Amino acid sequence: MFRFAHNYLAEWRVSNNRKPLIIRGARQVGKTWLMKTFGQNFYDNVAYINFENNERMRYLFKDNYYIDRILTGLQIESNTVIDSKTLIIFDEVQEVPNALSSLKYFQENAPEYHIIAAGSVLGVLLHSGTSFPVGKVDFLDLHPMNFDEFLIATGNEPLVDLMNKQDTHLINSFKTRLIELLRTYYFVGGLPEAVQVYLESNDFSKVREVHQRLLFAYEQDFSKHASYELVPRIRQVWNSIPTQLSRENRKFIYGTIRQGARAREYELALLWLEDSGLIRKVYRAVKPEIPLKAFQDNSAFKTFILDVGLLGALSQLDALTLLNDNQIFLQFKGALTEQYVFQQLISNNRFDPFYWSEENRTAEVDFLIQSKGNIFPIEVKAEENLRAKSLKVYQQRFNPIKGIRTSMADFRNEGWLANLPLYMVNHLESIISNPTQ
Repeated sequence: MFRFAHNYLAEWRVSNNRKPLIIRGARQVGKTWLMKTFGQNFYDNVAYINFENNERMRYLFKDNYYIDRILTGLQIESNTVIDSKTLIIFDEVQEVPNALSSLKYFQENAPEYHIIAAGSVLGVLLHSGTSFPVGKVDFLDLHPMNFDEFLIATGNEPLVDLMNKQDTHLINSFKTRLIELLRTYYFVGGLPEAVQVYLESNDFSKVREVHQRLLFAYEQDFSKHASYELVPRIRQVWNSIPTQLSRENRKFIYGTIRQGARAREYELALLWLEDSGLIRKVYRAVKPEIPLKAFQDNSAFKTFILDVGLLGALSQLDALTLLNDNQIFLQFKGALTEQYVFQQLISNNRFDPFYWSEENRTAEVDFLIQSKGNIFPIEVKAEENLRAKSLKVYQQRFNPIKGIRTSMADFRNEGWLANLPLYMVNHLESIISNPTQ
């Protein structure tokens, strides 16, 4: 499989300011595969150390951070000679917090060594009192495969090349094929194991089995890494997400978790799920001004899950309903589409999306993104419906340089408003880089 994150790693490898790299991401987004594949392609040797249930490594990092002693232990553990042409991989590093702390000393005393560390709940670890190497490490957030990566994995790279060239007339010729692949992606999602099973079996029931196993594994992580008192609330929040997203305006409502629920009861549960990479909040921006972060309304947010395929599994959405476009699930189709668009916006860490709504909520724009000194509103439509009432209200009030409406309809540019097909959301930059065209 191809991941665009390889490009980032290749740049990190030759950077003059290279520091030990920490890859953050939820379980099963492909961190281990990415690190190993990168090491095999770019280094003479790879020293891979898995810290899960590894008492030897727990003991190695227990007493001090003498680099020579640690390197000797790592060589014995990995059965690999370690030098400046070796990639050292610390996998599941959250299991030995002192190993994470040691990255500071590698950066200060042995910067010639190339080290990548990864773990599935590193964000949770940061709130546990662990000494973190602030300023001594680089970060890469890894998300599930986006739609372009899914197309490449399924042998449809020519379609990605076509969209890169922006040949809209030719793209329209393959519209039916792209929509079919998009609906498949809605079900399979971008978690590498689910994609691999789909490629090998073309069996949607087996893909769903992968989703269910992963959902069970996430539930196990709740019990393993969260406090006993917090676990039930984490589960309640997690299981409420399909209902939260199925609401018309998608705003997170604590009362949806259970009747009478209050923010103070569930804030820590939400934070735990955020830190583990399983959910992400998209906050309301009070004003669409730069920087959007300065106008963030902390009391109003939407909560998205890490993967569109998992959202379908958590919602018990079957393949037949989705792939045959059953009209009965019209309301949830909007939620699934918004989840998909969100997932593409944050892939490769391109955008930090917000949303906008009026105080009385009569108008709401699904996403706002900030790029190159401008704010771009994005309205999401699940099908070919081109009515954009809220976007027009926004345009009349704030006069954006360009608005984006994404739907199943063909590409069209109508002055201030561009309609971008849903299957081309990953190519949004081509529009916002020349917003006056």
